[in-house]
Amino acid sequence: MISDGMAEVLRSLHRGEADDTAQACARALGAEGVALSALVGAKRSAELLWCHPELSARFEELQFTLGEGPGPDAARVGSPVVEPDLERVRPERWPALLPAARELGVHGVCCFPLGIGVIRIGVLTVLCDGNRRMSEQEYTDATALTAALTGALLNGDRRDGDGGVPGLGVALEPPSVLRRAVVHQATGMISVQLDVSMEEALLRLRAHAYGSERPLGDIAADVVARRLRFSHEFDGDGSGPYAPDGGKG
Repeated sequence: MISDGMAEVLRSLHRGEADDTAQACARALGAEGVALSALVGAKRSAELLWCHPELSARFEELQFTLGEGPGPDAARVGSPVVEPDLERVRPERWPALLPAARELGVHGVCCFPLGIGVIRIGVLTVLCDGNRRMSEQEYTDATALTAALTGALLNGDRRDGDGGVPGLGVALEPPSVLRRAVVHQATGMISVQLDVSMEEALLRLRAHAYGSERPLGDIAADVVARRLRFSHEFDGDGSGPYAPDGGKG
């Protein structure tokens, strides 16, 4: 049975009355933070819809940049990935994410996929404080919240007058205009520049973002704007980006 606090959150979501959905969910779950991402496009990339606090957004960006972590795993396997203490996770499981998460100050993460059957449409990420595991009650509440958010997203075609999804307090735009679109465009450009597959191009893009300690979206925007170009001749390993003179490629 869900807690009284989560029951109130779900009633507010149903009525569309939640002023700050993310903060209300975090409070009900006793979490350090929460984030809701929708899976969009052919590659099912995670598009952040809302979060609380800013740390949650930074962790979601980190997972997207690296392409690894509990969120991508939950989306892929379709079942919750519960790791309330990242210090206990084998280093080889998420080799790039674990040290970066530690540096961010993220101690534990539990991710719940949104969907029905094989259809997966999003991920709810819950940040833990690292000093305790998610209780059975909190797990039950998170599962109930995931089901409610799944219903809200699947019924997103019944939008209110402001174009938002009822109860979520967010506006869902077509995938073609979402922020992640620039990453897909940049990936295509790098694929052509290096004559490699799209998968290899995305790996090169992510590697450069991680190495330069910049968000993946910022690096992608530079590629699309032709401020950054990947070329074999400028790096011995064949992944070398460089800035063309005058910012023109």
